[in-house]
Amino acid sequence: MHKTGSLIAIAAAAAFALAAYAQMPIVDAVAGKVVQKYQSSTCEQLWQSRGKPAGPEEQRVLNFLKNDQAARQEFFNKIAGPVMNKMFECGMIP
Repeated sequence: MHKTGSLIAIAAAAAFALAAYAQMPIVDAVAGKVVQKYQSSTCEQLWQSRGKPAGPEEQRVLNFLKNDQAARQEFFNKIAGPVMNKMFECGMIP
């Protein structure tokens, strides 16, 4: 009986890991777009786009990230350096 419980726990953990891995290409693609936007935009363009409402595609991605903590963490890990550096260069953060 104890072996069955352990096998179920291992199978559940493996299924969770596979599901998380399957979503990461989506996160990679979205993070790549965000980083590209910040790297290719001028500071003036970034200031002008700041505070504008998200479009339907952006809203869908935001909802996905709000509902998936692992995907959100992966997304932040990928964009944090390039985006924060650009924001700092543009005077958007102290």
